[in-house]
Amino acid sequence: MTSWRRLGEILTAECGLATERLETALLTQAQGPGQRLGELLLTQKALDGATLARALASQAGLPYCAAIPPESDAGDLLARVPLAYAKECRAYPLSLVDGLLTLAVADPYDPRPANDLAALNGVPVALAVAPPEEILRAINRDYERRAGAAREMVADIGGDSAAGQRPFEPADLLDTADEAPVIRFVNSLITQAYKEHASDIHLEPFEAELVVRYRIDGILYEVLRPPHKAMASIISRLKIMADLNIAEKRLPQDGRFRVRIAGKDLDVRVSTLPTAFGERVVLRLLDQAANVLQLEEIGIEAELLQQIDGMIHKAHGVFLVTGPTGAGKTTTLYGALTRLNRREKNIITVEDPIEYQLAGVGQIQVNAKIGLTFANGLRSILRQDPDIIMVGEIRDGETAAIAIQSALTGHMVFSTLHTNDAAGALTRLVEMGIEPFLAASAIVGIVAQRLVRRICPHCREGYHPPPELLVEAGLPAGTELFRGRGCKECMEIGYRGRTGIYELLPVDETVRELLLLKKDAALLRAAAVGHGMKTLREAGLAKVRAGETSLEEVLRVTQEEL
Repeated sequence: MTSWRRLGEILTAECGLATERLETALLTQAQGPGQRLGELLLTQKALDGATLARALASQAGLPYCAAIPPESDAGDLLARVPLAYAKECRAYPLSLVDGLLTLAVADPYDPRPANDLAALNGVPVALAVAPPEEILRAINRDYERRAGAAREMVADIGGDSAAGQRPFEPADLLDTADEAPVIRFVNSLITQAYKEHASDIHLEPFEAELVVRYRIDGILYEVLRPPHKAMASIISRLKIMADLNIAEKRLPQDGRFRVRIAGKDLDVRVSTLPTAFGERVVLRLLDQAANVLQLEEIGIEAELLQQIDGMIHKAHGVFLVTGPTGAGKTTTLYGALTRLNRREKNIITVEDPIEYQLAGVGQIQVNAKIGLTFANGLRSILRQDPDIIMVGEIRDGETAAIAIQSALTGHMVFSTLHTNDAAGALTRLVEMGIEPFLAASAIVGIVAQRLVRRICPHCREGYHPPPELLVEAGLPAGTELFRGRGCKECMEIGYRGRTGIYELLPVDETVRELLLLKKDAALLRAAAVGHGMKTLREAGLAKVRAGETSLEEVLRVTQEEL
């Protein structure tokens, strides 16, 4: 039998740990009783979780499991280990063979998993050691992302007759356990996406399977791969819920439906698109009960907020918010309207879709099928004696012209444009056919924005990035920045939630003169920067220095400024 060895001996002999790093950790351990050597080495970045797990397995004489593959009988195994317990103890069931339950654990010297699960299931338990991040990845993949019994539901969907059912909308998705498998599966997808604060659900067909992904904090994560035979039933169910034509598979379709989850109303927009291997479906989830964020809560700095406040309180003009899809433009406009919403004001909006209900505001939903476009809705609004108008998006020259004319006749108009920066909005309007002198007279200010992920506050740590990364960002050498290490609170991602970065372009005399001379966006931007405009990159770096987000995140979303 192999004699027991110290962990430090194994790390230096088998795992390549430098003796100096071990001595430093042992010295720190001696100064702080109760600290474990492995945890100290992880904290000091002397090794990673996989190396520590391999050393612990060697020390305890247990098998080492570097990767946990998805198992075909995961549903039966996962039922034996409660989710909360699996996360707390970092334990994942690997197999059940001949009455022996094998568990992957991060700490082989924690007696709880083996003792508790042996008593709970009435079977003996054997242990294997796996990296803690690998165990958490498997837990997130097979427990939460697959919504419990999702695999069992999908197995029964292929022969389901949901395509022939009448349209049905349950009172609450959590109360549909007795429905057909395809209905339960679709409900579980939506419910789990809501619980994980996903903004979109993507169902993407390929030759042999259907891939399901959630967009969380702007990033797509794969959550499930149902078999290809289930695709037709799943898509048909979603089409029935959205009141779409289930027989039409050659043309794109758009629809919507409303569901209730745990007593909360959720508006779901559905978009289908025919592809080579079937219809691709994207669901946008909108929480109707969510509170509208105030401008102070979305990441706008106090100095910038003061300038914006002065612009939106003007008696007339156009205030624009620009950025790509999903940049939070509508949230900013809602925040501005909430700030202006008073009894003496008549505020009317035309939107597609109405994302939040605003008390005291008249909101119009665009419906292209009956001819209610942004332009037609805006014309009708002008006959309702409004003080403030919000147009969800300026998509064409006709809408732009009516918005500009509305501002010139005494109305305050808010809207959005899809441009990369604030200066680009001015040239985009000119390209749409707006005369430069009209744009210069009507527009009071333009905000460009992006959303960046916040560093998880539970695992935030300081570090010194590579010098070349600091040079790229224009930061001094040796600058200490922050990042998320990854923990159970953020599903090992290192980020939790998002905040905005903003640049504000006031349309002053200098900008007006350049616009009248039909100068391009680069010159307009240079002039604004010369007058003190803080760019998106600079705004992002300020949040990096404050420890709110990471340098990599800011470089990712502001790459067009390079």
